Amino acid sequence: MNALKLRLSMAATLAVIFGLTTLFFAVILTVAGVGFSLLTIGIFVVVLNVAQWLLSPYLVGWIYKVKEMPQNENLQVHQMVSDLSRKSGISTPKLMLSQIPLPNAFAYGSPLTGSRVAVTQGLLTKLDDGEVEAVIGHELGHLKHRDVQVMMVVSFLPALFYYIGYSMMLSGIFGGGNQNNKTSGGNNALFGIAFMAFSWVLTLFTLYLSRLREYYADRHSALIVENGAEKLSTGLVTIVQESKNPTKQQKDQQKSASSYKA
Repeated sequence: MNALKLRLSMAATLAVIFGLTTLFFAVILTVAGVGFSLLTIGIFVVVLNVAQWLLSPYLVGWIYKVKEMPQNENLQVHQMVSDLSRKSGISTPKLMLSQIPLPNAFAYGSPLTGSRVAVTQGLLTKLDDGEVEAVIGHELGHLKHRDVQVMMVVSFLPALFYYIGYSMMLSGIFGGGNQNNKTSGGNNALFGIAFMAFSWVLTLFTLYLSRLREYYADRHSALIVENGAEKLSTGLVTIVQESKNPTKQQKDQQKSASSYKA
């Protein structure tokens, strides 16, 4: 995908996500006569999302056993991050090391911690220097495009809809006993199911947007790293192969991380 097509696709997908969200809320709340406003819901979304954003770096560090990599520990990787950040036009993020044998890298951060790029021990041992550089270029692309912030906001919407729908459905099923309450409860249950179904629709658009932003980060790496496209593709092949055939230690690490995520 070229840059213009990627930007237009991402803008259109965001417009669809937020447009459908607003429309769905307006229709459902009007028909159901629910006693809370779109403004209240908006404030609720913003507050929870900001709290998650601010605290997530600490959770990531705990789950993936991340620590800051000292400047004198791996001068070559530090230089890669510095040079590629300059080419990207962004401030140099903190370089973090995750003690996980699976090859991987990820970008994250918040105003409390600043931007961070983490590489795993497996990435540094399984990939050659050019491939590591290309993978880091990809992660810096996420920081340049503010993907962490964008995807956190967008990803929260399906969860919010599902939570509201689930609450309304339970309220409808276990509501009061008289006939009017039963009718109202039945309506609430139906509206709850509608909310939960719509959360699935939003999830599909969110996954599509996530894939587009991965393409955009790939393109960024190809632009700032010499022979970046080739290095990134071979590096990703190694990452996929290692992920499909993990050692026992790697499987234990994966299982541990998955249990924390859940």
